[in-house]
Formats: sequence, C-alpha cells, structure tokens
Amino acid sequence: MPSPLGEKIRGLRKQRGLSLEQLAEQTESSKSYIWELENKDNPKPSAEKIARIAGVLKVTPEYFMDDRITELEPSEEDKAFFRKYRGLSSGTKKKLDDILKIIEGDDK
Repeated sequence: MPSPLGEKIRGLRKQRGLSLEQLAEQTESSKSYIWELENKDNPKPSAEKIARIAGVLKVTPEYFMDDRITELEPSEEDKAFFRKYRGLSSGTKKKLDDILKIIEGDDK
C-alpha cells in the first residue's frame, strides 16, 4: 500500500504528465527508485531527493514532508515559483515582468 508521500508524488507526476522515467531523469534518480517512493509502504528518501522531486513537480518540499497537507494548494506552486523567482537576476526579473505585461494586455 502506497504511503501518503507516494500518493502525492504519483498524483503530481501524473498531473504534470510525466512518466516514471521522465521524473527519474529530471531528478537524477532511477526509475525503480521513483517507483519505490510511489509504491512502498514506508519510503525514506533523503531531504536532497525530496527537494529535487519537489522542484521538478513545482511544489515545496514541505508539501511532501507534512502528512497533514493532503491537497495541493495553489499557494504551494506559488511558493515554489517565488522561491525560484527570488534567485533570478534583476535582468531576468525585468524580462518576466515584460512578458506578464504582454500576457495581461492580450487578456484585456
């Protein structure tokens, strides 16, 4: 029986349209390791692996580590995005802002 962690990983992986192999490749893991995380009763991944998987699946590591969080909140994706955003150069942030202005203009 899969653990809550395994259910979360599988659910997000499928939601993002990733195969086991694709997630494994993007997280520098093996396909069998990802399968074990998704299907084993009590997996014990390292914090580094959880962080990599969270990054690829666009959530915070806390989403995976906290069993009380059972549904993906949009704010979890936002937190992951903003964590990446904070590390960008000011030039890249300006480009993103310009892109958003174009998108918002198209929606009006």
